[in-house]
Amino acid sequence: MRVYHEDADGSGVVYHANYLKFLERARTEWLRAAGFEQPELAARHNVAFVVRSLAIEYVRPASFNDELAVTVELAELKGSQIVLAQRITRAGTELARASVRIACVNTASFRPVRIPSAISGALRRCAAN
Repeated sequence: MRVYHEDADGSGVVYHANYLKFLERARTEWLRAAGFEQPELAARHNVAFVVRSLAIEYVRPASFNDELAVTVELAELKGSQIVLAQRITRAGTELARASVRIACVNTASFRPVRIPSAISGALRRCAAN
């Protein structure tokens, strides 16, 4: 993904909170690659994935017009939670890394529920490829 002017502060450096948007976009594409659209998860399975916690370490700054690669790696999948390891790089240089804990919740109650087996199986297969 490309860093746009709106992502940077006055000095052209990416504002720290905008890294979270980059990570979110990559997670959405990761789910899509596994065969799931978020509205479909809600409509068909009555579940949604929400960020429960996130730890991020900023290593180097990104700047306006940089081309970034944002990766998603399945670190853990059990019960109602997924832990993802994410990295943001520029030309192979690490800029940020994050550990993101995702909870699977029921769309009506927003209470944690077990990840449906069809979804967890597809995520495991996607991670193995």
